[in-house]
Amino acid sequence: MHFLYPAFLFALVSLAIPVLVHLFNFRRYQRVYFSNVQFLKEIQEQQSSRRNLKERLILVSRLLALTFLVLAFARPYLSNHNNANAGAQRIVSIFVDNSYSMQTLNREGSLLDEGKRHAKEIASAYSMNDKFQLLTQDFEGKHQRLLSREEFNDAVDAVQISPRSRSLQQIIDRQQNLLNMQPGASRSIDIISDFQKNISNGQPLKVDTGVHISLVQLSANTPANVAVDSVWLLSAIHRPGEVEKLVVRLHNYANENSTKIPLKLAINGEQKALGGFTISARAVQNDTLNFSGLKPGWQRGEISLQDNPVTFDNQFYFSFNVKQQMQVLLIDGGTANPYLKALFGTDQFFSATRTTDGNVDYAGLSTYPLIVLGDIKTISTGLSQQLKVYVNKGGTLVVFPAVDADLTSYKSFLQQMGAGYPEKLLTENIKVSSLNLQNPVFKNIFEDFPQNPDLPIVKQYYQLSTTSGSDESIMQLQGGGKFWAGYRSSKGKVYVSAVPLSEDFSNLPRHALFVPIMFRIALLSGHDQPLFYTLGHDETIEAPPVQSSDKQLLKLVKGKQSIIPDVKQQEGSTLLYVSDQLQETGLYDLKKQDSTASIMAFNDNRSESDLSYYTAHELDKILGDRGSVIGPTRGTVKDIVAQADFGVQLWKLCIILALIFLAIEILLTRYITIKSGADKQILQQERSTSIHT
Repeated sequence: MHFLYPAFLFALVSLAIPVLVHLFNFRRYQRVYFSNVQFLKEIQEQQSSRRNLKERLILVSRLLALTFLVLAFARPYLSNHNNANAGAQRIVSIFVDNSYSMQTLNREGSLLDEGKRHAKEIASAYSMNDKFQLLTQDFEGKHQRLLSREEFNDAVDAVQISPRSRSLQQIIDRQQNLLNMQPGASRSIDIISDFQKNISNGQPLKVDTGVHISLVQLSANTPANVAVDSVWLLSAIHRPGEVEKLVVRLHNYANENSTKIPLKLAINGEQKALGGFTISARAVQNDTLNFSGLKPGWQRGEISLQDNPVTFDNQFYFSFNVKQQMQVLLIDGGTANPYLKALFGTDQFFSATRTTDGNVDYAGLSTYPLIVLGDIKTISTGLSQQLKVYVNKGGTLVVFPAVDADLTSYKSFLQQMGAGYPEKLLTENIKVSSLNLQNPVFKNIFEDFPQNPDLPIVKQYYQLSTTSGSDESIMQLQGGGKFWAGYRSSKGKVYVSAVPLSEDFSNLPRHALFVPIMFRIALLSGHDQPLFYTLGHDETIEAPPVQSSDKQLLKLVKGKQSIIPDVKQQEGSTLLYVSDQLQETGLYDLKKQDSTASIMAFNDNRSESDLSYYTAHELDKILGDRGSVIGPTRGTVKDIVAQADFGVQLWKLCIILALIFLAIEILLTRYITIKSGADKQILQQERSTSIHT
């Protein structure tokens, strides 16, 4: 047996008090006068033996009552395997789940309020000298220090709902990092949560030796819930006044069908579409909303649905930019290609800028959604590396080899991006045999594709290599060779032609298919910023290049809220580090002084929308023998955690025993006397004496 507060055992010295009271109080004699004392000796002997027994019983009951009272204050307990450092200061890390799912109501109120109460109960089970760490989903720096019990209770009261959501292993790792900084102390971890299934992958947890974990599971309901998981636009480039198609992904997280869910789309505060949808249980459904009438500039989009009682995921925000013109960069070897110049001059939406391969502004490459490379004999190493960076960040590159191309430089250039490269020049009259109508380039181009189409004729061409990566053929030659192919490279795409834009090689530059194919590639080449970001997940944001200084800081502004992110300039882009500064969903303006560089949308993590929970049995499997799971109906959290961490608590038993022996003392002193039989004998003797006299 161990004692939580062994210093109180010094109070056992007080056991001398009832002994002294016994020695001096019960030794007092009272003089009693009798009319006849000839029978007194026999009566006194009988009374003395009975009085001694009563006095000793009273003394024993007092001693035992006082002993158990002292032991109760010393908090005795039977140690278990978790108590290797009995008597050492305890460091207790308590995690309070404050994710969105903790807004769910039960008969005790919100789960977050119940979790706060349990956190305070757990802290009250420990000594005033023990130290506590409070941890939440935010992983804030201020939660990395140890607190007294009073400070801990104040910190718990300040916990609010957070958009972030961590895994169970991340939470335990964070708690163990602090506990490992306290060598020699007894360590324990308590995690208070509803334990949604998104908190763990079901694998056993990795826990340090000597750390005991208690999982306190809150009782949560499972209401019906439908949420918008994601959205995307079918058009990469958005032109003023054109019809846009927005795909909305709806997810029914409930085990029952949801019918006639109202959905509304608003752009810049103006309603653009309205509909109602029916979704099967646990199903994902994509629906397309059409809208038009957009003006140039940044667009603020919001999708809202009516779905009670879970409301934190009823809004979804997105933003995109409608451009007045699309910038295209044409890079050549010194002579402008007349076909490309004529091509982009036919539509005012395209603004083509021409430059030579030795005069390229590398810093400005990211401002062009499309770059066309043509008639360059040798690709320099510098240009090759910069174009690779451009494609990796989402840019689209179209390559037309030169008539007298240096095949070695083209191989080095294209091979590093996983694209096919010209291997050798073949001279033969051949014809394009087929088009890949499944390629996105040909989508919505042909209303009715003819049976015998007029396809380009080839006089000579470069044979393109075969790559191990995925390629999307646009046109194929007779015999299966590639005439024009597209290749995915990181976030971008590379299109490589087997012929230069010269009539000495083919009639492609004057063919009817050349213009629509190039326009489709251009319209599919948008690499603007994402439509939205996710709070707690996208902590690093890549924005278009925006120069800033100490006097001209970049700010994310929403209403009266203003956030200054950390800014790092990178090749062709600006990186914003928002960390945990963003706590609210919505649309934010990225401002440089009074000008708006872009508009960014932030949404909640939709993993919180799935209100499915682990059972206590499943949590036991995940936790293993490293701790215990405390369900919602197993008694008070304070007692269960104390027993799991300290062992079997005996202080309540000591209190009960102290009260029992106190009651015995009262019975002995007040209600049990020893003079009933003796008094009768005295009276009888006195009566007989009076009769004789």
